[in-house]
Amino acid sequence: MRRSDKEITDQAVLEEILKSSNVCRIAMFDKEYPYIVPMNYGYFNNAIYMHCAPEGKKLDLLKDNNRVSFEIEDSYELVKGDISCKWTSKFRSIVGFGKIEFITNPILKREALDILMEQHGKNDNYYKPKVLEWITILKLEIDSYTGKLSAK
Repeated sequence: MRRSDKEITDQAVLEEILKSSNVCRIAMFDKEYPYIVPMNYGYFNNAIYMHCAPEGKKLDLLKDNNRVSFEIEDSYELVKGDISCKWTSKFRSIVGFGKIEFITNPILKREALDILMEQHGKNDNYYKPKVLEWITILKLEIDSYTGKLSAK
């Protein structure tokens, strides 16, 4: 990170960001350009769990190459200044790298959905069996990440 004075090194703060945010952007390899998508997620034990439909461009790309980068931010606030050059933003963010695994075991799918739902505030979950069968669960096993605090 270029600005080491903005780096978040406290593991508790990094975990707080991972556990409290709602959207994770996943960047994948495509032929000519990177491909990025925002996804709801749940975080547990150095992994990010996401769900999606069982088909689409994202899944095609991940089947070819499961290495991804990701970005999560929270506490975003636009700070307006008197002049254009004095505008800034406040936020905390995490940028990292990892590998995606497709979860197919029905028990592990349910556990992943529970992690995701708990992150979003619900923990008395019921999933229709057909939904569990149909849904695709992605597990992003995190290899590394850094955190940043901007405009304290």
